[in-house]
Order: sequence, then structure tokens, then C-alpha cells
Amino acid sequence: MNRFLTFITVVALGCSIMPASTAGLVEVDVELVLAADVSRSMNTTELKMQRDGYAAALSDPSFIRAVQGGMLGRIAVTYVEWAGADRQNVVVDWRVIDSAQSAREFALKVNATARDPARGTSISGALDFGLRLIDSNAFEGLRKVIDISGDGPNNAGRPILLARADAAAKGVVINGLPIIVPGAAVIDNLDDYYAECVITGPGAFSLPAYGIEEFALAIRRKLILEVSAAPTASPKVLSIASTVDCLIGEKLRLRYYDRYYPEL
Repeated sequence: MNRFLTFITVVALGCSIMPASTAGLVEVDVELVLAADVSRSMNTTELKMQRDGYAAALSDPSFIRAVQGGMLGRIAVTYVEWAGADRQNVVVDWRVIDSAQSAREFALKVNATARDPARGTSISGALDFGLRLIDSNAFEGLRKVIDISGDGPNNAGRPILLARADAAAKGVVINGLPIIVPGAAVIDNLDDYYAECVITGPGAFSLPAYGIEEFALAIRRKLILEVSAAPTASPKVLSIASTVDCLIGEKLRLRYYDRYYPEL
């Protein structure tokens, strides 16, 4: 009997002591960084439609139902806009979404301030910034996800594969939403580039939006998959025979400067 009581006491003590890394943190189903491209390849109309798309998706009843259907029924979200290697801006800081009201409040803040496009497309910089936001927040998620949208390949900052590897090492899933604008695409195979050079982690996926007009529908589908306990979309796996060049953005930028600024 004494040994039984001792066992119960040990179990109780063990359950009451949280690991130092999670002590005092708010538990959520997902820590989600929404990282939106605001580089100069996105004009002001496209930027507005991108923000409108995020705002509409975040306040959509199907997304809210997906959030509430999680194990804890709440997620932590932050919305970031990014361009060059040193151009990342937190538009909406970390907030808990657990109801229609909290989702609407977040969506309103996404659209509260319009921003002009900035130079450079550093997906790697956005990922590094997103990792720092996850490391320093007040939440502990069952899953940690960076959702990155953009209309071009990485062309500034460090190589994308290095940033992706750091995210994978920390157990952070990267999902992609390439925006493919007909007639104005930086590269022809941006969807393949995102699938093979950007996304990583268990259940990671890339869901392209063919034209900014499709963005609202694509981001809604994507957010529902991201907050669901078991995403059904499967990532495209990088094969040995892949012809995607994960440094294509950097090479194109060098060619541009060689052509127009040969004195540099």
C-alpha cells in the first residue's frame, strides 16, 4: 500500500512540473506565422487583394470551425509582410484566435494599414524572421508553421535551402502559397520552385494561386488545412531528377545588374 501511495505521489509530482521551455507559456494547437510578400513585383492593387484575401480567409466561418475543432480549440497567429533581406514588418503581433470574434478582430488589423512595395525578395529572410518570432513568443504550439506567400523566387539574403534547413531542424513546418500572375511571372515554374525549394516538414504543402484573383480562395483552403489536425494535402517531394534550380532568383538578379549596372 505504501509503495502504491509513493507511486501515485511521484506521478502527481511529475505531472505538475512543466519543462522549463514551456513553463508559463499558453498552449495552442498551432503557432502560425503568416508571411506575405510585399516586394516591388507586387503592385498596389495586388498588395491590397493579398491583404483582403488574408482578411477574408481569417474571418471565414469554415476557418473558424477548423480552429475550434482542434484539440485545444485555439491557435496563435501573427501576420508579417516582407520583401528584401532586412525588410520584415510585423503588421499584427501574436494573438489567440479561438472564436469568430477574435478572428474578425485579427482580420480587421490585417487590413488596417496599407503599405507600399519594397525592394528585394528574400524568402530566406522571411523564414529566419518567422523562426525568431516563434522562438520568442508566449505560446507553445502542438505544431509550429510558417505560411509564406509570394510571386517570385528568393533573390536576396542567404540561400533559401539554408533557411529551410534551419526551420526543419527546429521542427517548424513551412507551407507555401506561390502567386502565379499570368504574363508577369518572374519564373515559369514558381509552383515547382516553392514545392521543391521552400516547403519542408511533416505534412508540408504548396498550394498555388493562379492570379491574385484566386488568392482569397487559395489562402482560405490553405489556412483550413494548416489548422486542421491532419492536413490532407501532400507535398511534392523533391526527386533526384529534379530540374528546379533553387538559386534561380539570385542568378536572375545578378544578370539584371550585369546588364543594367555593369559598372558595379
